[in-house]
Amino acid sequence: MAKATEPDTEFGEWPLKRLMTEVVGSGHKSADDMTREQARDAFARILAGEPDPTTLGAFWLANRWKRNTPEELGAYVDVMAEESVVGHAPDCDPVDCGANYDGKGRTALLGVAAGVTAAAAGTPVVAHSGDRVPTQKQDSYKQVLDELGVETDLDPEASAAMTDDVGFGYYYQPKFNPGVTDLFDRRDEMGVRTFVNTIETLANPADAGVHLGSFYHLPYAVRIIETFQQAETADMDRVVMFQGLEGYDDIRPGSTKVAVWDRGDDVEDFDIETPEYGMDFESEDLQVDDIARDSAAITEAVLHGDRTDRFADAVALNAALRIYARGDADDIDAGLDTAREALDSGAAAATLEELQDF
Repeated sequence: MAKATEPDTEFGEWPLKRLMTEVVGSGHKSADDMTREQARDAFARILAGEPDPTTLGAFWLANRWKRNTPEELGAYVDVMAEESVVGHAPDCDPVDCGANYDGKGRTALLGVAAGVTAAAAGTPVVAHSGDRVPTQKQDSYKQVLDELGVETDLDPEASAAMTDDVGFGYYYQPKFNPGVTDLFDRRDEMGVRTFVNTIETLANPADAGVHLGSFYHLPYAVRIIETFQQAETADMDRVVMFQGLEGYDDIRPGSTKVAVWDRGDDVEDFDIETPEYGMDFESEDLQVDDIARDSAAITEAVLHGDRTDRFADAVALNAALRIYARGDADDIDAGLDTAREALDSGAAAATLEELQDF
């Protein structure tokens, strides 16, 4: 994305230093929240490369201390959509899966296997990520897909075609969100997560009507749902959030909270007791040595029916949640039946082969 070369007058009245001095910079207890206009001006300047690096780091840290409101996050999402995101919608209406871009470091990444299984069952799924994004810079969707021999360096138009042709599509951040990608070095120097880690997962490059995301605690899930409600560029019909393993979009074994919002309704939540759905084990049982390599091997083995162990149970339940999220099943039980049928029939294996051949 081209960097701004014009003076501050092309922005609003709120350079980051002024925001730090007058609004957000006084500490997590006394700082004020920004208005939508202030937050928009701030992120427009950030994407244009206007702030001094010291001021930018201080602003990011101040936002982390005080915690962003849904109105602020919604404004950031709007600016990102207007100034950076260049997506392309497939003809189908997929489930949007934007797991934490900075990846996982202990347990198998099952989103590819779950997404392909859901696709084989008739639920199109889109995943998007960057490449070892700060701060963790660990394995994400891209690394697993690379290990599987799937093309990931795709323009958005090709990603949309992949989604329509296969049922599972991958969008690569440098191709569809270049302005945020350009912030990599500054984010890396921070050493801590910033609000960019949150909003990049909400980019929705496929213009999907359903978002599936993860959280650690229910208040965060509600904040993300309210962010979608506040973002003028977001047009979500349904948001499903659940407690993910390592904060990723893989269901955490045990008792897992799920929050659901449908347009026009209040947020509802319920618990999934995973032992009731075949996941009668601990999170540690999903640990692997090499996230990308082992997750890819598990994906192929489960989808081809060569593994029917705990990983197969976890893949089936994660696929069921994607099927349920889109409304292709009335509940998790029905989604699980559909997912297992796709695995048992060989449809999931065939879909994976189509994805690898794309």
